[in-house]
Amino acid sequence: MLLVLLMIVAWRVDPAFVSWEAQSLLASHLWETAIMAVPMTLVILIGGIDLSVGAILAVSAVALGLAFQHGLPPYAAAILSVIIGAFLGLANGWLITGLRAQPLIITLATLAAYRGIAEGISLAKPNSGFPATFLAFGSSSFAAIAFVVLAGTAAFILAKTPTGRAIYVMGHNETVARFSRLPVDRIKLILYGSSGAAAGLAGAIMVARRNTAKADLGAGIELDVITAVVLGGVSINGGKGGIFGLVLGLFLVHETREFVSWRWQKDEVVLIVIGLLLILSVLLQRSKTEDG
Repeated sequence: MLLVLLMIVAWRVDPAFVSWEAQSLLASHLWETAIMAVPMTLVILIGGIDLSVGAILAVSAVALGLAFQHGLPPYAAAILSVIIGAFLGLANGWLITGLRAQPLIITLATLAAYRGIAEGISLAKPNSGFPATFLAFGSSSFAAIAFVVLAGTAAFILAKTPTGRAIYVMGHNETVARFSRLPVDRIKLILYGSSGAAAGLAGAIMVARRNTAKADLGAGIELDVITAVVLGGVSINGGKGGIFGLVLGLFLVHETREFVSWRWQKDEVVLIVIGLLLILSVLLQRSKTEDG
């Protein structure tokens, strides 16, 4: 309903925004967020969160640029960026499971640490000059296919596999899941590793789309990712939600961000609106819980 209302308002205010040409052009800004939002959905479903995805994206992107600069073929460097992202995500999962610490605290700490690593290894210098064959990797068509594959896989896991049921059980009550002899820690490691790998893939796509690898890529993108997931009906406390709601949440956040930028062209206004959307999503969830 919110998405339809937004598009109606946008059409009345500025019909050019809802044209096929404009939407096709703006779609390229959606896919990195969408790719990272799929594993983030699963992480939040178990009652966790990953604030470090934007920083992991930055480290992976910088590593890709440095690897290419030192002679590694760009597609091999892209694979390396995914591997590095997965490793950093697994580090998050290991700290959370090993220390039995709150995911919010751990990933807030690694957000700062990974962003510092990105700045340190890049020496604040961008890398560019990638070949045209690699720049095609950043096209909307490839990124959209990657998202559809990830979303379809996640939806299948949640609906048709024992792991999917375990994810929901963990979100409802992790203690019960442990007493039921579910592999709680292993699932956490897999999900946080997947979140990191998705951030690494998004970093490679962003580098190809922008033809540059630098340490400030993905700054603040975690806000859009988490907002899309929560706005799509996934309970921030875990245990409720799914992929279909995520898709609606993604498009709502994307269209809101793009319309505000289109109309006012001020980044600070965009941040305010996205923050208000996140507050709205929490209020809607609270209202739904109280009604239930």
